[in-house]
Amino acid sequence: MTSNKLRIDARPNLENGRLVLAFSGWMDGGDVSTGTVERLIDELDAEPVATIEPDGFYIYNFPGDMEVTALFRPHIQIENGIVKSFEVPSNRFSCNEELQLAFFVGKEPNLNWGEFARCLFDFVSELRISSILFVGSFAGTVPHTREPRLHVSVSDPRLTAGLREYGLRPTNYEGPGSFMTYLTTQATERGVEMTNIAAEIPAYLQGTNPSSIEAVTRRLAAILGLEVDLSKLRAASNEWESQVSKAVQENSDLASQVRALEEQYDDDLIKTGDVDLTGDSDPFGTTP
Repeated sequence: MTSNKLRIDARPNLENGRLVLAFSGWMDGGDVSTGTVERLIDELDAEPVATIEPDGFYIYNFPGDMEVTALFRPHIQIENGIVKSFEVPSNRFSCNEELQLAFFVGKEPNLNWGEFARCLFDFVSELRISSILFVGSFAGTVPHTREPRLHVSVSDPRLTAGLREYGLRPTNYEGPGSFMTYLTTQATERGVEMTNIAAEIPAYLQGTNPSSIEAVTRRLAAILGLEVDLSKLRAASNEWESQVSKAVQENSDLASQVRALEEQYDDDLIKTGDVDLTGDSDPFGTTP
């Protein structure tokens, strides 16, 4: 029996298909996780098919000063004294049946990880999906003038075959964990393969990062074997990068920092011999 928190409105045939996840919160630096998957949903005309009810998964009334509690409160809009909207976190699934692809965009749960995971796995089971791919991001030492580095973790050791061919680096990490890693620990038991891709983006920049969103969308589309029109996203990326580069050059200390990061990045590329999404191996079963 499926979780009563999961509402499925349509049941397309996705047997042996794939589910691509994005979460706002812990691993959505530069809005790269949600920005990338939302872009694919739009470009591929994926239709809404299911939702996860938010009640019981999020903290709305967190103790502390207003700057901290504002991060947890629902977003509201009031005009001329009239309440126009009261927005709680949304968790929605979309689907392109022809491509055998489902997408999920939601907010990482604060509470009841086990039940939220059950909702995701119940959706996978109901639609007979065989693999899950999460795409996220984190702040690192990559300069804004270079491609984000992609790091990967998996639910099964055999999924690591050919990762270098896709420019993906096996993750080495110890520290605070994410909900996505929790999902990965449960995937094998639920008979599902799971891969997590985390893009390393510039730590010295705040807010939405169109350049990283474009780069990760392009590389994820290649991994999934998709043809996606990125011309608008590329134009926004180029304009954003030009503005950032101008601002960096006006700050001598930051300009020096960026040059040092560029040298480190280029040296590392030479040492590791990484390539950008070339080769014939297909570690994620993405060949049409």
